Amino acid sequence: MLSNTIRARFLEFFKNRGHALLPSSPVFPHNDPSILFINAGMNQFKDIFLNKESSDYTRVSTAQKCIRAGGKHNDLENVGHTSRHLTFFEMLGNFSFGDYFKEEVISFAWEASLSVFNFDPEKIWATVHEKDDEAFSLWEKYLPPEKIVRLQDKDNFWSMADTGPCGFCSELLFDRGASFSSATSPENDPEGERFLEYWNLVFMEFNRSKKGSLNPLPKKNVDTGAGLERLVSLLSGVSSVFETDVLRHIIRKIESLSRKDYISSFEGAPFRVVADHVRSLSFAIADGLLPGNVDRGYVLRKILRRAVNYGRQIGFSKPFLGEIIPALVEVMGEAYPELKSAQQHICDVLTGEEENYLRTLSRGGTLFQKIITHSQEQGKISGEDAFKLKDTYGLPLDEICLMAKDHGISVDTKTFVLLDQQSRDLSRKSSGKMRADHNAMYETLDPSISSNFCGYETTSFDSFILCLLKNGQSVDRLNEGEEGEIILSSTPFYPEKGGQVGDQGEIFSSSGSFSVKDTQSPRAGIIVHKGRVTEGSLSSQSAVTAHVNYGRRLKICANHSSCHLLHKTLEVVLGSHVRQAGSYVDESKIRLDFTHPQALSKQDLRTIEDIVNEKIRENLNINVRESLYADVVDNKDVKQFFGDKYGDVVRVVDMEFSKELCGGTHARSTGCIGIFLIVKEQAVGTGIRRIEAVTGEEALAFSRRKEDLLASLSRKLQSPDDALEIKVDNLYSELSDAKEKIKKLEDQFIWQDIECLSPRKIGERVFLVVHETDPDYAHALRLYADKLHQKSPQNLITVSMAGKGNRKTILVKISDNLVAEGLHANAFLTNVLSPLGGKCGGKANYSQGSAMSLPQTEDIISIVQQWISTQSK
Repeated sequence: MLSNTIRARFLEFFKNRGHALLPSSPVFPHNDPSILFINAGMNQFKDIFLNKESSDYTRVSTAQKCIRAGGKHNDLENVGHTSRHLTFFEMLGNFSFGDYFKEEVISFAWEASLSVFNFDPEKIWATVHEKDDEAFSLWEKYLPPEKIVRLQDKDNFWSMADTGPCGFCSELLFDRGASFSSATSPENDPEGERFLEYWNLVFMEFNRSKKGSLNPLPKKNVDTGAGLERLVSLLSGVSSVFETDVLRHIIRKIESLSRKDYISSFEGAPFRVVADHVRSLSFAIADGLLPGNVDRGYVLRKILRRAVNYGRQIGFSKPFLGEIIPALVEVMGEAYPELKSAQQHICDVLTGEEENYLRTLSRGGTLFQKIITHSQEQGKISGEDAFKLKDTYGLPLDEICLMAKDHGISVDTKTFVLLDQQSRDLSRKSSGKMRADHNAMYETLDPSISSNFCGYETTSFDSFILCLLKNGQSVDRLNEGEEGEIILSSTPFYPEKGGQVGDQGEIFSSSGSFSVKDTQSPRAGIIVHKGRVTEGSLSSQSAVTAHVNYGRRLKICANHSSCHLLHKTLEVVLGSHVRQAGSYVDESKIRLDFTHPQALSKQDLRTIEDIVNEKIRENLNINVRESLYADVVDNKDVKQFFGDKYGDVVRVVDMEFSKELCGGTHARSTGCIGIFLIVKEQAVGTGIRRIEAVTGEEALAFSRRKEDLLASLSRKLQSPDDALEIKVDNLYSELSDAKEKIKKLEDQFIWQDIECLSPRKIGERVFLVVHETDPDYAHALRLYADKLHQKSPQNLITVSMAGKGNRKTILVKISDNLVAEGLHANAFLTNVLSPLGGKCGGKANYSQGSAMSLPQTEDIISIVQQWISTQSK
């Protein structure tokens, strides 16, 4: 396919010019709250541009998976209705970290445009920032001045987000001809219909602060991005990215499933939306994300529901997205193997979400009908009601507007948008945004402050204090009783990351002692010890000894190593589709989330336990080695996670049975784990299961709690342990017999009670029974009502009451023939309970409610008489 050819040729071009080829990062950023999704090739190199991380490479090239569906770069609403907007796309790029700058990158771009893309040089134009005279003069080597256009910030100043690396840029454009537009220059073609941008060269030399100021970066860098889909559309001579090979292949699959033909005009928008959205969802799920209610999950759920809504326009009434995935894997699975390995998981997640959404639409229909009836007179659904549909059932605004249009009314979208924005703002404040604000204080620290982790080799180390923090501010001293944070030059304390909790312990000197309760790494390159001064005081720049709680560390190491064994065993027992979806390891337990469509059987759990314990008994050596990431990235035997960010050098944790990339601390051998027991298995999301397990001392304590429980039951049931099951079976059988006898006696009592009840005739033919039964029989009110109506099935209204203290229960049942005449049980009981401040719920025949006191019989008779009187009119 042309897409695969261009991707490979681009990467080979830059490899031959000294660039290291690095894999795409996941579609969501690692520890970066400024963006929801990776929206450009440079995202994974942000900290290198900011000089917060070092790199073994000075020039690299990538093909990056990108999603633009949230935040600053959001193309979601345009997708399907334009020729080039996509939520998912591939960005080809080359990068320089303080190596080459404008002259070289412009030369590379020109050469690649001619030799890789085979473009006609007569059709190439360039734009530069209006203040960038250097770039203009460099382009004059290849283009006449009239084909180099100066533009303002809007077009030729690039930034990843509101803050962060940024700089002037130069765009390359291809003239598609007068048939696309009468514009004669990019300057008078703001929509880019004729002069289509295909490559953006960013000269990264500034860092934009929160206040908007532009500060020079330590090194001048280069970041370029060429959209693969746009390139292929130009090379294929088609006017839309949806006519390119990959997307057209997916659209053909949609045509086959829907048995409808795609047309490239406006009416074909549903096909385009579904094709694009399936790609976004599939890559996001393959990289470890799931649809949800907040942040990235909320955006994915919105994308999925938009795809389902447009699918309904094509004719899909049942889940269908999962059936499209094989077509996507056919054309992109080779370049992105994570897509192929997660294929079944993607299908399961999409199908589960679709089923839930279709049920939501069905449930929402009832509320929608009530809102429609209420809104008919105004001719408009209020913004409050529209938001209620969205908030309660997840119905998107476009779906609400479409349903309203079918009923000839509109929607107050202005108020809806206001309420929706308020809800989102509140959600952001209560989510990771607050954590991002908290961590922002570390960004203001002196960039030269950095911590070295030395805890793999030792748990006690002599160091000195680089920085003391109290309430987020740098201080010179922390005194006894004060809480704060310490940053050391070197530390044996492992900071929380990769699912492993941070170390605890003590930092002390001759002048004082600091109890470390947690260790974090809120910014690349620094390790923060959080805790409290327990004795004396500690001063900045003073020498200290850092001592990790060794016993706790050993337990964490054992649990982390057993987590690796568990992960590998899950693949062996359940299948290769299993992928880690999150983990947590501390000194007391292991928690591993993984992809699997159904609950594990008892036999599966036993088999998993047996295999892990077998590997523990084998006392396998746990060898840890460092390796270049480029040397192991394609090694299928070494497990790596697409949700993690790896540096140039990685640690391979090799247990013979299991091999993973991991930065955490581990036991010396599997025998150090002792024993492994699974304590819980449950679902935590669509297609996601969770296992919790314990090892060592915790496993022993767990077993003893089970023994104690068994002994307690044995004493209470007066039976030896080995006969408990027989004893329980006998007791269960006796209990069942007793319940049956009680039910028969209860039925006899109720029948006798009913025989004493005399229906009161109201009007010509309606009969009413009002009775109060013993509070102990409150659970049998339904039974009373059913037997009364069994005895007199026509023209009967029964009001059964019981209760203790302040809670009285009232149940109304009405004969079918009276319901057919318009008497509704729930409306009837509402009239009865309203004066008492009670509430009820139910249907036409039955309604049950409660109140602080019971209604008077006379009041009930009055309500029946009023209904009869209404009927007679």
